[in-house]
Amino acid sequence: MPRVLAGIETEYGLAVEGRGPEDQVEDATAVVKASPREAFTGWDTRFESPRSDLRGFRLDRLAFDPEDARYDTGRARGPEAEVRADRVLTNGARFYNDHGHPEYATPECWSLHELVLHDLAGELVVREAALAFERASGRRVTVLKNNSDGHGASYGTHESYLAPRGLGFERLYRAVMPLLIARTVLCGAGKVGSETGDPCPLQMSQRADFFAEPANAETLYRRPVFNTRDEPHADPGEWIRLHVIAGDANMDPGCTRRKVALVKLALLLESVGQSPVWRVADPPRAARSVSRDLSGNGRIDLEGGSWTEPRPVLESYLDAFERAFPAGEPDTDELLGTVEECRRLLEDLVSSPTAFARQVDWAAKRAMIEGFLEEEGGDWRDPRLKAFDLAYHDLDPDNGLYWALLEAGAVAPRPADEEIQARVEGVFERSRAWARSLAVRGQKSGLKGVSWGTLTLEEGGRETTVPLAPDREYPDSLAHAAEPGEFLRLLRDTK
Repeated sequence: MPRVLAGIETEYGLAVEGRGPEDQVEDATAVVKASPREAFTGWDTRFESPRSDLRGFRLDRLAFDPEDARYDTGRARGPEAEVRADRVLTNGARFYNDHGHPEYATPECWSLHELVLHDLAGELVVREAALAFERASGRRVTVLKNNSDGHGASYGTHESYLAPRGLGFERLYRAVMPLLIARTVLCGAGKVGSETGDPCPLQMSQRADFFAEPANAETLYRRPVFNTRDEPHADPGEWIRLHVIAGDANMDPGCTRRKVALVKLALLLESVGQSPVWRVADPPRAARSVSRDLSGNGRIDLEGGSWTEPRPVLESYLDAFERAFPAGEPDTDELLGTVEECRRLLEDLVSSPTAFARQVDWAAKRAMIEGFLEEEGGDWRDPRLKAFDLAYHDLDPDNGLYWALLEAGAVAPRPADEEIQARVEGVFERSRAWARSLAVRGQKSGLKGVSWGTLTLEEGGRETTVPLAPDREYPDSLAHAAEPGEFLRLLRDTK
């Protein structure tokens, strides 16, 4: 079975004492620059193409949120590279300022287990930088792992999956779109209230309010359920990077694992022509419907006048994967383990809400708030509930409500701190992220440029750019290369 390389990019909410929205870009830059982590600062943007579309054309420009533009008017900033403050860390991750949010992009991983650990490592890196900025500035800093500030602004948690170019837009859209809507039941982060459409006390998804179109290449405005940006970060003749912007940032690592696993199994099913067919009539509307129905029975209208609900969609993919990919390989077994977990949770949603709430962010948040209302009185119109919502996502263990639930055993335990800390330092798969990590740690004297798909090193006064193939395992000998020339040779020789 082919392995799917995947990564997660999380934009963190940031609040700095005494500062306002108009200061957000400067504050995010300052937080990233405050990071005490060893890093390389020569991010290579030559191969980025955010206006290219999978459907075969290129946008003249990308739309910009007019609300953000209001705060930018009349403000002079330095060069873009200085504002972004790009850092490539020793674990192969990228840490930078993205439109006023500190963003941590994990190293790419084959294993779900490794990706979850690297996502959690990102929390430590961002919090560490925020504390360093706090000490230097004397201003208290709050960092939130969420996707909505409750006042009309949304910021993303993007997933990236490397898929064969031969799948193309139509097949990817058909295979993945239904899951992007239905998986919310099993991995939504939860949100008090709504900002568009019909009001509601609580919904499953932080992002559903902000979807405007079924598919396009935008990420900042007119956001789609299915993003068509064609920026492969690899050989464009062989690879597509499926850029998923529809998911939530999760505090619960099980939710992170499930949201990635479900997209992976959809890609693998499509690669063998076995993905279920659900033609969603209006994806943004369906996403809002699913998000607002806490029974898990949100209506998904289909083309032709019929309709369905999340559970039949999810079960069709789980059934198809079990038929198409039998057990016996490490990658298959890891995904099959998540298939079993998804089945159990779909049952728990109906028969054991307490067990379900221990595993899923939106349900944990719901149980937390219902417990408060039962004890204190009141209802879902209480304005304090939006503050509780934000506090659930606070990375500070002394203030964040998720951490209080974790300590009380009301949510599932996390991986061991030592496992997470180890991923702050390095990479444990011999992927291209490992090669990038080795270059940052051991080849700084010759390292001139880094991107997701390339390394540029100088040898004898001459710069050479080498592609990093996403499907290769790099040899142990790469870790022992004494100088850039040997490092380059080993990179070229890896098959």
